[in-house]
Amino acid sequence: MILKPQDILVVLKLIAMNKQGFTYSDIAESLSMSSSEVHAGIKRTTAGHLFDANTKTPNRKALEEFLVHGMKYCFIPDRGEITRGIPTSYAASPIQEHIIQQDEYPPVWPYPEGTVRGYSFTPLYRTAPEAALKDNRLYKLLVIVDALRDSRARERDIAVKELKNMLL
Repeated sequence: MILKPQDILVVLKLIAMNKQGFTYSDIAESLSMSSSEVHAGIKRTTAGHLFDANTKTPNRKALEEFLVHGMKYCFIPDRGEITRGIPTSYAASPIQEHIIQQDEYPPVWPYPEGTVRGYSFTPLYRTAPEAALKDNRLYKLLVIVDALRDSRARERDIAVKELKNMLL
């Protein structure tokens, strides 16, 4: 079984919810996905040891290890043209507070209602920007993951620390 980007989004949503007990339809609605996509994602993350089917919770230690060491190899973002969107990676909280912005365009997820102009940065999954706007905790987790996917060493170090705080 091969992990897909939407599987990571599903597990991050479960971390963001920070509660036991969920329904596939609730997760699906909040992520603008189908219930069957969520179910398949749970199945794949269980096979990958990122989700514990017995406790019905994400395996936080394994997830941390995968996000820190595997994301930059598995789900490489595309950088593109200047567009309007939602800031991510080092250009958004919680990473932004630790970085002095250069006079360059920040990375943004392309999104028509976005408020920031920057270079296009492919989100982890196509519905991630919409889901992030509904859930600030999920947004922060996705920003951290994007910093781990494609950043310089300093931003990655900050992202690792922030990830550990969010997973506690």
